[in-house]
Parts: sequence; structure tokens; C-alpha cells
Amino acid sequence: MTVSPAPPVHVGKAAVGALGMLAVATGALESVVTPTLPLLQRELNMSPAEGALLSVVLLTTGALITPIAGKFGDRYGGKRVLIRLMTVVCAGGLVSALAPNLPVLLLGQVLQGAMVGALPLSFILAREHLPAGEAKVAIGVVSGLFVAGGMAGTLSAGPVAEGLSRHWMFALPTIAVISATLLVNRLMPPDRPSRTEAAGVDWPGLVLLSGTLVTLMLVLALAPELATRPLVLAALIVVLAVFGTAWAAVERRAVSPMVDLRLLARPPVWTSCALTFVICLGTSMPVHLIPQLFAVSGEGHGFGASATEIGFFLLPGTVAASLAGPMSSFGARRFGSRAVVTAGVVLMAAALIALAAVHTEVWHLVLGKMVIALANGLCVTALVTSTAISVDRGDTGIATSLVLVTRVLGYAVGVQISGAILTAGTPPGSDVPAESAFVTALVIAGTVTTLSLLVTRTMGKGDKE
Repeated sequence: MTVSPAPPVHVGKAAVGALGMLAVATGALESVVTPTLPLLQRELNMSPAEGALLSVVLLTTGALITPIAGKFGDRYGGKRVLIRLMTVVCAGGLVSALAPNLPVLLLGQVLQGAMVGALPLSFILAREHLPAGEAKVAIGVVSGLFVAGGMAGTLSAGPVAEGLSRHWMFALPTIAVISATLLVNRLMPPDRPSRTEAAGVDWPGLVLLSGTLVTLMLVLALAPELATRPLVLAALIVVLAVFGTAWAAVERRAVSPMVDLRLLARPPVWTSCALTFVICLGTSMPVHLIPQLFAVSGEGHGFGASATEIGFFLLPGTVAASLAGPMSSFGARRFGSRAVVTAGVVLMAAALIALAAVHTEVWHLVLGKMVIALANGLCVTALVTSTAISVDRGDTGIATSLVLVTRVLGYAVGVQISGAILTAGTPPGSDVPAESAFVTALVIAGTVTTLSLLVTRTMGKGDKE
């Protein structure tokens, strides 16, 4: 039975600020493993394969949880689901902080992966409690702050782990997540009793979607190692196809599907998913390549930078990423989402091709990384915002979660491609990739990004205010 909707309770800047604080804290907690993976491998006696597993387990959980969180948020209320989800994340952060060995740390990372689902829930709350124009800005701010938090975590994890211990690099952002969650719980009004709770949960669809996403992430993460074992790789691809086909068949027949395929077929949703995937694929390649170019010996084609110096060089990109969200939202309100995405794609493609041609000075890489971070933030924020506004209020969570899942998949694919190119471009007997490998990867990223302009033409112009 559906309860008659009550009028929304509008919130002030403090409540939106609490959502922003939560985005920063979760972004920081999500990003601490990647820059400290060598340190963790050394302290926990991890093999390279175990290190790869640790680096992918959080993303795998996030890809799985995000659509589920979005669907439950649409149905049961954004605040209710968000607070419960963040309780799991906080528990995961504490487990990771106290972990004495790899199995316990893996458990903590599995629990922490639930944090990726916080973004669509924040978008639900923004649409629920803010006028349309202010909601678009709030969604952009929260998206930008999540990216900024991730960059802050990347920059601070190494110094904290080396200066204090690996335990504190998990503990400090976890404390921030706990504090922000308490603020959100205090400042956000209760959910309105306006959702249909008697429809039940699409358990078959949930299980099959989980299997599809987990298998897909395993294929992406293990593809380089499995290339020498084609039968295992082929078996995983077959399993993925079976899960995906069965999930689509179940969802078409379900009374209340986990993901309504008709929603995915809507032009604003599938266009945003396709563009997000391509743009994040193009972005992830320089994100992987530029720090390695900084670290390559200065006697070759790199600069021999230390971990601290690399963090300093990436700082302008952090600032640009944090500004991109609000800039994208204001730009979309004035010029429309399509104009913002098109401008971001052109800016990113130009920066990638320019980096491929010119990368002989530190400032070349610093400026290029800053422009790419800004362009990526402009595009992804505009796409998430336009998706959130284009669907019914009751579909906000699941629609935006689909875009966020394709963001994760785009990054995973891009990193694997760039890693494969560097591996193939490493001369025999050397552990340093040739300069041509970096150039090739950047040209491919720029070309793929440019091709996404063919898709931007299919976008609606979006609302302008």
C-alpha cells in the first residue's frame, strides 16, 4: 500500500554541508590503499597477486552495493538507508585500522566498499529536500567533494602511514566518516512516508545482478594474469554471459525489478552511462600513467620524483577536481548539461593529446593532470546531475547508481589497458617502460575521449535556469 506523500521538509546549508563532509570523508577513506600498496605489501608480506586482490576488493563491493543502495533508497528512504550503510562503512574502517593481517584487512575493505552507495543516497536526499535548482547545485557540490576527498586521501595516506602507522591511515578518515554520519543523522529530517514498502525485494534479480557485477570485476582485475591461461579467462567470460543473460530475463518478468530495464533504455540514462564509461576510461589512463612518469629515473624520460614530491605535483589536480563539481552544476543551470559535457570532453581530449606530444618538463604533467581532473569532474558531475533530474523522483537512486557503476567499470578498464600497454612497452631486462609506451597510451586515451563527442550529440540540452 502506498502512503499519501507528505510535503517535503526543506533543509538549509548546514544539512547540505553535512552531506558534503560525508562525501569528503568517504572519498578519503576509499583512496588510502592505492598509494600505500607497496608499504602494505611489505608490512603484511603480501604477494603481488594478493596486492592485486586488495586493490580491487573495495571497488568490487562498491559496484555491487551501489545499485542496491540506490534502489532501497528510492523505496525506503534516503536517510534511513544512508545511516545504516554508513554504519557498515564505519565498522569496515575500524576493522581495517585494527587489522593485524591480510585476511582481516580484506574483510575491512569488503565492508568499506559499501561507501560507494552513499552518493546516490545523498542525491536522493538533495532532490527530496531542496528545490530543483538548488538540488542540481547540491548534487554537483557533493560529487565534487567526493572526488576532492579521494585526492586528499591519496596525498595524505603515504605521509600518515610513514609518519604514524598504516593503522592511522584508516583510522583518521574513519573518525571523520563517523562524525559526518552523526551530523547527517542530526540535521537531515526523517524520510517521508511516501514509498511503497509492500512490493517486496527482487531477490532473484539481486542475486543475479550481484553475480554479474562480481564476475565482471574479476574479469577486469585478473585479465592480465589470466591472459596466459585462456581457458580460465574464457570460463569466466562464459559465467559472466550466463549471469547477465539470466539477470536480464528475470528483470523483464519481475513485478518490482531491482533495475527496471525500461529505465536503463531511456535515452538520458543510457547516454549518461555510455558517456561516463568512455570519459572515465580516458581519465583513468593518465591517472595511472602520470605518477609513473614522475617516478621514472630522471636519467631517462622521467623525473625521479619521490612519493612526497609526486603528491605535491598532483595537488593542483586535487584543487581542480574539488572545483569541478560546483562549476559543472552552475554551468548546467546556465547553459545546459550537453554544453558542459561537450566542453569537458573537448578540454580533456586536448589535454591528453598535448601530453602525448609534450611531457619533457614537470609543469607539462602538472598542468595536463590539472586540466584532465577539471574536465573529468565537469563531465561526470553534469552527467550524474542530468540523470538525477531527468527521471522520476522515486527513481533517482537507482538511475544515478547505474551511472556511478559505469564510472567504476570505466576506471577499471582504463587502468588495465594502460597497464597492459606499459607492460608490452617495457624492454627485455628492464623494469622501466619505454617513453613510446606512455605516448601510445595517452594517444589512445585522447582518441577514445574524442570519439565520445559522437554520443554527446544525442544528449538533450538539459534544463537551463
